[in-house]
Order: sequence, then structure tokens, then C-alpha cells
Amino acid sequence: MTNTNEFYAGLTPLYHLIYPDWGKSIKRQGDMLDSVIREMWGPASEVLDVSCGIGTQALGLSSLGYNVTASDLSPEEVDRAKQEAAERELSVDFSIADMRRAFDHHQRQFDVVISCDNSIPHLLSNEDIRAAMQQFYSCIRPGGGCIITVRDYEKEDLSKQQVKPYGIREDNGIRWLLWQVWDPHPPMYDVTMYFVEDRGETTCRTYALRSTYYAIGIPMLVKLMQQAGFDDVRRLNNRFFQPMIIGTRKAQ
Repeated sequence: MTNTNEFYAGLTPLYHLIYPDWGKSIKRQGDMLDSVIREMWGPASEVLDVSCGIGTQALGLSSLGYNVTASDLSPEEVDRAKQEAAERELSVDFSIADMRRAFDHHQRQFDVVISCDNSIPHLLSNEDIRAAMQQFYSCIRPGGGCIITVRDYEKEDLSKQQVKPYGIREDNGIRWLLWQVWDPHPPMYDVTMYFVEDRGETTCRTYALRSTYYAIGIPMLVKLMQQAGFDDVRRLNNRFFQPMIIGTRKAQ
């Protein structure tokens, strides 16, 4: 499999196609995160997104008035996120950083740290995930919290190859067909994301982007967050399009 940076370099210009309507997803995800932040940690104002991608959650929260700082390992995604923020006249402080070095890079604390849309499973060992969690913890002010969202791998059949259809998208007069193929080798699985570009001609162009994920279960993620120092670590269902795992840095 190609590495994570190569995967996202290829995915960056196509990323919005994963969502049926990316603009609506930006707003909906921002609203969902805002609801949890207010319920769990009160009037927070500063958020750090440690795996911002092209900005889906960062843009949504910024549009609600949060002071958002955001970073990602992929230079291409960060560049696009900056462009998307500028087009929306949103002020987000974007930079390039590995989530396992979040505090080393940002060198300050925030009310809330987020890592959404199944970014954590790009880290392929418990040791790497724990190291990332420890960095998140260092980035959070006492009394603040962390939100992680992931696939619920305990509901997935990783005993055989799978096809995950995303459907058809229309974008600027071009039809796109999207699907994933999973090739499991537990506890990992290789993903190939296919984008077929149909311009109405006799041939179509297909983009195949490949990466590897760690199918880590939510109970293990909870344990690793606790080991990193977080209190009141728990799973929240039906608050986002994926399960949430939240934890709090105890107030001093």
C-alpha cells in the first residue's frame, strides 16, 4: 500500500465528492460538534483540529464563531483547506503537522481538541495512537476536552474482501462513481478508493487511491485515552455520523 501522504495527495482534489453535498456536510458536522462541545465543556471558544483534511469540521466550527486552529499531515490538504476558508471568508490558522507531534508543533493549549472522520486509524499501532493521545492531552487546557470520531470496526466483517459503495455524484457537469474495496489482513486492512470520471464519452478515467488502516475497536481507543491521562472517557452514539469517543482533562 502507498503511504498516507500519497493517498491524501491524490485524494485532495476529489475529497468533496465523498459527501453527497459537501457544503451541507460542513454545516451539519459543525452543528453536531458544537452541540457536544457546549453540552460537555460549556462555553468553549478555541478548538484545535489535529487532522483537518480539506477543512470539513474546521470550516463548520469557524462559521459558528469558534477560534479554530487546524493542522494535518498532508500539505496538499492543508493548501486546499486554506483556499476553502478564504473563499468563505473564514479565519482559520492552518498548518502542516503530524498528529503525533501536535503539542510539539502548536506549543499551546486549547479548550477542545478534535480528530474526526476516522483519522486516528491511520496510525497503525497502539503505541502510535497512545503517543498521539498524549499530545492531544498536552494541547488541552484543564477542564477542556477531546473528541475523536471513528468507524465502529466491531460491526465490520474483516474476514473477507468487501466493497463499500458511495454512489454517484454530479460535479460541474461531470458524473463520478465512487466505491471502496477493503482487503483485510487483521488487525489491518488495505483500502482502495475508486473514483470513475465519466464525461459522457466512450471511455472513462479511473483514479485508484490506496492506503492502510488499523481496525482498532472503540474499547481499545477508550483504554488508550485513559492511559494518556483523560478522565470520564466514554462513547457517544447518535451524535455524529460516526461514533464519538470523548475525554476530559481534569480541572486543576
